Amino acid sequence: MTGTPTTHQSKPARDISALRLPAEFEEQSFVQLIFPHADSDWAPYLEEASQTFVNIALAIARFERCLVICDDIERVKHYFTATHNIDFIQCNSNDTWARDCSGITVLENSEPTVIDFTFTGWGNKFDASLDNAMTAKIAKYYGAGYKKERLILEGGGIESNGEGLLLTTTECLLNPNRNVKLTQKFEIENILTANFATEKVLWLDHGYLAGDDTDSHIDTLARFADRETILYLKCTDEKDEHFEALSQMEKELQALRDLEDKPFRLMALPMTDPIYFDDERLPATYANFLIINKAVIVPTYSDRHDEEALSIIQKAFPERAVIGVDCSVLIRQHGSLHCVTMQFPKAVTLQLQ
Repeated sequence: MTGTPTTHQSKPARDISALRLPAEFEEQSFVQLIFPHADSDWAPYLEEASQTFVNIALAIARFERCLVICDDIERVKHYFTATHNIDFIQCNSNDTWARDCSGITVLENSEPTVIDFTFTGWGNKFDASLDNAMTAKIAKYYGAGYKKERLILEGGGIESNGEGLLLTTTECLLNPNRNVKLTQKFEIENILTANFATEKVLWLDHGYLAGDDTDSHIDTLARFADRETILYLKCTDEKDEHFEALSQMEKELQALRDLEDKPFRLMALPMTDPIYFDDERLPATYANFLIINKAVIVPTYSDRHDEEALSIIQKAFPERAVIGVDCSVLIRQHGSLHCVTMQFPKAVTLQLQ
């Protein structure tokens, strides 16, 4: 990726002053997971992957409800020794990347609407027909409004600070394998503004992870910890293939300004040592954490940098518990903890009876 740090002011298409995309660090109702099954790419190590999903669900359930979408409720329940705060819905899926195929919830006058963006398997890399149809099938359980949106957009591709700022990457949102007719930043911005009342889009033109299928999703690279703080992935090894791109990304982050023209508080996260599986480098990243009520769940990788990353994230979230969950198996399929989860804000009330 090439270019210089840029920010573009979006022009609202209508009066949407009461509309906003809540930040992940705001109060939540529940987190959604999609459980692995034998017809997914997890089949070669299904038991190992399933246990990781159980560990994530149990960590979430300590603090809030967890909704598990699965192909067979009775089969999946056998993996759980406890189901307190855990609910199950049966729905077929291609895969398990809830962050990218789930609905994205906006609030308008405090009323929730789940927007069902189009999901194409990250630019038609994989079959995603079942995943793309999922939100429409289960929207009746959300107790919220529902809106279908033609724009191809994955939840991992955007970060909101809850106050009109979106952080994203050009490599993903302007990739011709997504919205082929939208080639300019302002064209994407206008649609984001219409759906989220975005006041400013913060574009990163650099940054990637080897082994990533998503074309540089922002949730693998840089994340809002609060309205003014961004945690980001930093590479300090000049011999590592990521050094140049992530160094350029760091400079871009330093140049970004908020709506009051103030710089952000930046906190760097370490990279793991290179991790390989079947001779392929995997996209291990500590930036792929999940913020929930009163806690942050952080992916770990049995790496010597795990404790350092947990300590930095604890400093960014001093009033939340920080919990590590080993996600070594998840990165074999090129994603991590945040990628397999989607939070829903407090205004969304599950209606399962």
